[in-house]
Amino acid sequence: QVQLVESGGGLVQPGGSLRLSCAASGSIFSSYDMGWYRQAPGKQREWIAAVTSGGTTNYADSVKGRFTISRDIAKNTVYLQMNSLKPEDTAVYYCNVRGWSGANYRNYWGQGTQVTVSS
Repeated sequence: QVQLVESGGGLVQPGGSLRLSCAASGSIFSSYDMGWYRQAPGKQREWIAAVTSGGTTNYADSVKGRFTISRDIAKNTVYLQMNSLKPEDTAVYYCNVRGWSGANYRNYWGQGTQVTVSS
């Protein structure tokens, strides 16, 4: 069984930075893709960034140029560096890991970490 544990959330002023981490325990294969989603109050969960097993990164337009996703395969950890934060970035941020394990497609979620951007 795989568990994802996020950390690094908190309260930050507009223009500030935070770095989120998501550590995976259990059998996570380097072939899995990893990503981050967020959900603001009263809104649907939205995808914001992903890094493929090959290292290709993609970002939602709303965070492009401000957020950077990276992964450390040896540590089974994915990071989200968030710079130039805005109040509209306030949300619960979720880590996601997905991929094939033999004939089974696996899709794992973390418990979420709160990010609040406010003065």
